[in-house]
Amino acid sequence: MSEWSFILRLNQPLTAEQANAFDHCDAFADGSVSYVLGPEDPSQFAVHTDPAELSELSCDIEAPSLLDAVAQVAHDIRLIPGLRAVGVRHDDTVTLGEAAQRCDRSEESLAALPGFPEPLPGPPGATVFYSWREIAQHLRGLGDTIPETPRELAVADQALRLAHELESLEVPPGALRALGLPTA
Repeated sequence: MSEWSFILRLNQPLTAEQANAFDHCDAFADGSVSYVLGPEDPSQFAVHTDPAELSELSCDIEAPSLLDAVAQVAHDIRLIPGLRAVGVRHDDTVTLGEAAQRCDRSEESLAALPGFPEPLPGPPGATVFYSWREIAQHLRGLGDTIPETPRELAVADQALRLAHELESLEVPPGALRALGLPTA
């Protein structure tokens, strides 16, 4: 099995109660999913958290495929009252291993490419990160076919968005069947 890294978008920022439930939920005990919890009164802090981060989970999940990994976290997040997944995306910041996985190459072959993008600045001795956009652009320049969004990620994102929209509508079972969607 591979480890898949992605950002799962939630229907809302976690409340303190939801964060507590998350921290005590067996499904998240392995630390493969993390969150950012904003302060109760952000005006008291000099540095403000990006509001989008408060509605996202950072995920590093072992699964047979990216789609399986997203489905696993989307399912498990429903164990926390009031939360559900509404979308998924990749982060631009990647390790060389994550970049290799995204383009189906080895780390060694990426690093050996002439003109390969430089790592992002960081403290000495820390994990080395790269910009996925820069790597993808470089690979496209070499003739590789690198989609803007991997197909499995696009499918997962569309499915989560659709599920979220359908939960807020009264859709008759006949209409769901006609659209090729399950009715139960």
